[in-house]
Amino acid sequence: MQETPFCLSIGNLLSYSMSDSNSTDFTNPSTFILLGIPGLEAVQVWLSIPFCAMYAIVILGNFTILFIVKREPSLHEPMYYFLCMLVIADMVPSTAVVPKMLSIFWFNSREINFSACFIQMFCLLSCSLVHSGILVAMAFDRYVAICDPLRYSTTLTNPVVAKIGLALVLRGVMLALPYPFLARRWPYCRTNIIPYTYCKHIAVVKLACADIRLSSYYSLAVAFLVTGVDVFCIAMSYTQILRVIFSLPTKDARLKTFGTCGSHFCVILACYIAHLFSILTERFGHNMALHFHVLMNNMYLLVPPMLNPIIYGVRSQQIRDSLLQLFTH
Repeated sequence: MQETPFCLSIGNLLSYSMSDSNSTDFTNPSTFILLGIPGLEAVQVWLSIPFCAMYAIVILGNFTILFIVKREPSLHEPMYYFLCMLVIADMVPSTAVVPKMLSIFWFNSREINFSACFIQMFCLLSCSLVHSGILVAMAFDRYVAICDPLRYSTTLTNPVVAKIGLALVLRGVMLALPYPFLARRWPYCRTNIIPYTYCKHIAVVKLACADIRLSSYYSLAVAFLVTGVDVFCIAMSYTQILRVIFSLPTKDARLKTFGTCGSHFCVILACYIAHLFSILTERFGHNMALHFHVLMNNMYLLVPPMLNPIIYGVRSQQIRDSLLQLFTH
């Protein structure tokens, strides 16, 4: 049977690491080795340029959103509070990954501490779950604003928004905790080499010389149940929103009302399309080279957070006006 490029890359990495393991004890190693982008070592310095530029846009754009919302009293509304939560949930994963990735590209600093690896894993997974929940909260905000506008100010008060944010953080933390907890229990005696730029959960647990089915089942359950429930809630909210919009008498009223949730709708599309593409390449991309998988995973961490402030900056009249006013001063 002909071997795929993905399988050949993994096979080469394991062969290399097993030859190394004759003289090294990898049972619960003190460090893991991040390979970066296997197969593209010669051009990693050049690849660092677009990744560094995207990360700079993520930090600058999202901090600009936070600053404008804090500075402008007219933006002290539930929609923009949820936007600030989304911005923070976007910045944490990219900040947990990109500096280490750039140190691999620039300084060949491939080692990551055993505990630091699981902390990074926890940050990525918990923020992903929080991010998904915030999108649901933003959909609920738009549902109340459009379908029940008279109750909007009494339904989504500041304490309610704070409680929703706290509940989403607790949900993300509680659901993400078992990932590193289970992964840390496994003995690692095969290799300590991770063929990625960060401690991706599935890449780490595959290194364990133990039955990892419990970890795999939990990962699948969370992915399907949490994502399924969140997507269902968003779909139900927008079904009701569209029903109200299409019942409006004039085209201008319909466009104006839809414009209030257009930014959120674009962010949802950017997030879930990127997430779906990442899942499909993992599931069906066995004929793709390993470096393609690694590049796609890195892009998934950077592209949606980079697009979100651009989408809100372009589509939100209030943020655009506040930004122009800031530059004018």
